[in-house]
Amino acid sequence: SVDYGPVFIQEPDNVIFPMDSDEKKVSLTCQARGNPAPTYRWLRNGTEIDTESDYRYSVIEGSIIINNPSETKDSGQYQCFTTNMFGSILSREATLQFAYLGNFSGRTRSAVSVREGQGVVLMCSPPLHSPEIIYSWVFNEFPSFVAEDSRRFISQETGNLYISKVQPSDVGSYICLVKNTVTNARVLSPPTPLTLRTDGVMGEYEPKIEVHFPYTVTAAKGSTVKMECFALGKITHLYASLPCGKKGTKGTSDALLSPTHFEYEFLTQVHSRIQPT
Repeated sequence: SVDYGPVFIQEPDNVIFPMDSDEKKVSLTCQARGNPAPTYRWLRNGTEIDTESDYRYSVIEGSIIINNPSETKDSGQYQCFTTNMFGSILSREATLQFAYLGNFSGRTRSAVSVREGQGVVLMCSPPLHSPEIIYSWVFNEFPSFVAEDSRRFISQETGNLYISKVQPSDVGSYICLVKNTVTNARVLSPPTPLTLRTDGVMGEYEPKIEVHFPYTVTAAKGSTVKMECFALGKITHLYASLPCGKKGTKGTSDALLSPTHFEYEFLTQVHSRIQPT
């Protein structure tokens, strides 16, 4: 047989481990061929893991198994290092992340009182979580959800609910609902009452952008990019800026534009720059 250095058959992939899982161990896979058979070591955040002194770690056929994983001790970037007398190779980095969703603070939320026609922002203030969560709002009672339209917008960045011009039909109790994208766990916030003031109706006023685009967005070629922009107040026109020097288009106050490889969701005048990777 021919002698040769290690060659990867399988490198480790990113892993998300639910903290409430009944499975009390997590593994990252690594497999290589070589002659003579290679040996394996593992690194976390660039430092070699001492699998001999820590009983929680074991390496079986190249893969590392972590028993009773802990977010504080075990989350991070992992690499597999394999070697024989003819060479050594280091795998790509793989992230071990822990999925969880905490509870909202039980503190009573104050009522928000605005004039009819005024814009308002209801804060979600989500609990600690990992990884991403999906936001929605319950109106008065479950399962009556707030439907997004040209007046109402739910930011999937912050969870906040934006109402551009409050109407009498908006009066009621609002509850922020968050859902973990990995575990599907859901928790509800305390209610936020929305009431109308009795000292008149809000007059027309210039729109004020409350949700801004980031100045620069880095995206892989061919991927979908979704950016948020929302304004409070009366919106008369919408302008959409396109990448690569293309001329912007003018539309209504609620539009969806889909240029090649990108998706934009606009509710008022927006400007941003996209940098492909």
